[in-house]
Amino acid sequence: MREYSLLDAVSRQHDGDGRHLQMKQGADAVVLSQSATTRLLTRLEDRRLLERYLCPTDRRGIYTNVTEAGLTLLAAARPTNDAALREALAEAAETPELAPLVRVVESLKAPAAAA
Repeated sequence: MREYSLLDAVSRQHDGDGRHLQMKQGADAVVLSQSATTRLLTRLEDRRLLERYLCPTDRRGIYTNVTEAGLTLLAAARPTNDAALREALAEAAETPELAPLVRVVESLKAPAAAA
């Protein structure tokens, strides 16, 4: 789930032609520590799903890009992820304490799918 979440977060970031995210933003997106995010990025990079590069204007900054292979995998996984989320929300809606939260979540506009 964390791998999917990180790939999704990075794929939704745009700067010109690339899709990238600063490593700190990636850690925030998947609610992990910086060191855990680095390990996750390394695993995804080893699988050639992400790539890292230095920020061209601030050599201290490290960015990540989703590769074409990462975008392909993300697109293939999205229907399964969406179905699991719908199922979890349906289950939560049956719990009186959670039903109001589910209604709020369901009222939010879904972001446009990544190109």
